[in-house]
Amino acid sequence: MILLRNAKIMTSSKLTDILIDEGKIIAIDDFITAKATKILDINGATVIPGAVDVHVHLREPGFEHKETIKSGTLAAAKGGVTTLMAMPNTKPVIDSMLHLEKIKSIIKKDAQVRVFPYASVTIGEKGQEVTDIKGLAPFVKGFSDDGVGVGNLDLLRRAMISVKQFNGIIASHAEVFEYVSTPESEVLAIRQELELVREIGCRYHFCHVSLKESFELIARAQSEGLDVTCEVTPHHILLCADDVCLDTNKKMNPPLRSIDDVLATRRALLDGVATIIATDHAPHTPLEKSRDFASAPNGVIGLETLVPLIYTEFVYKKQATLSDMVQWISINPAKRFDLPCGELTVGGLADLSVIDTESSIYSEAEIVSLSKNSPFIGHKMYGKNILTLVAGEVKYVDNKKVKAYEENR
Repeated sequence: MILLRNAKIMTSSKLTDILIDEGKIIAIDDFITAKATKILDINGATVIPGAVDVHVHLREPGFEHKETIKSGTLAAAKGGVTTLMAMPNTKPVIDSMLHLEKIKSIIKKDAQVRVFPYASVTIGEKGQEVTDIKGLAPFVKGFSDDGVGVGNLDLLRRAMISVKQFNGIIASHAEVFEYVSTPESEVLAIRQELELVREIGCRYHFCHVSLKESFELIARAQSEGLDVTCEVTPHHILLCADDVCLDTNKKMNPPLRSIDDVLATRRALLDGVATIIATDHAPHTPLEKSRDFASAPNGVIGLETLVPLIYTEFVYKKQATLSDMVQWISINPAKRFDLPCGELTVGGLADLSVIDTESSIYSEAEIVSLSKNSPFIGHKMYGKNILTLVAGEVKYVDNKKVKAYEENR
């Protein structure tokens, strides 16, 4: 039994205690006297449901020099991410029960937070043959060919029909290859894929949307009643093309956009067109990112900075409430992909993040991920995670901020 003492929660202006047992919150009160095996005094820090990141590249199996399931989930725990979905563009691609069972065995052994792997839409993510969606659907929360997308629309149509039969969901990396890295690439892909959704009526989610016109298309589809959602990333909210300056840690796909598109991305979030913030955590080694800009791989890490970046930009700057933030990074993604999520209620799952609202500077030295390719190194942030609980178990603690007692006093 764990007791969090001196906590701030969204529903109370007073300091509160939270008692946790067997993975759930069993009491929330001003001062709890029940016997606990461990007391964690968080000294007025804020408790929120752990973040749920539905777009993460853990790289294992096949690219363990960039990241492993263990290192990636340690980074997630440090950042206050308690549940994540791992993209299938590993080696081998997660396109069969054999490959799915392999990654699940690694997750069971090494993961520090909850991990749910996607299965790919096509075999090998090659866009030539649909995977065994019927066989895989009961064992995954979604299908995606993230990293490459599905360019063959006839094949995508067949995949949508199959996914719909099992009430599954496709997470789309919307990109038309002929126009790679241009605005036309994203907009045209979204327009084409929405036409298929209109025809078939399956559940559909667009990853890392980044353009004003894209949001307009998605908003129109939502107004028609199509079951379509989209996510945005912290880097597309906070950075624009003018910030790049050939810095390879600011090279990603989709690329950083114009300031008008950045403002449209924020507006889509505040207006409810985009309902999810996801990191697209994409580790690459320092050697890979040290290449010249044209040769360096796309991608940035984000698991450790999701919570403080969004807290700083929206809550601290009073652009949105803490409740809004929790919806974007926890409640909405969990609901959309049928994932576990902590709720700050008695009986709720004790998947929790504790955030320190004082400022800190994000440094390369503190990064837990094997790769260090963050565009936010050196940034001043508020809302840094100092304690992570998954099913009531401590998965990360900042001992400078959290005082622990082994028994009740």
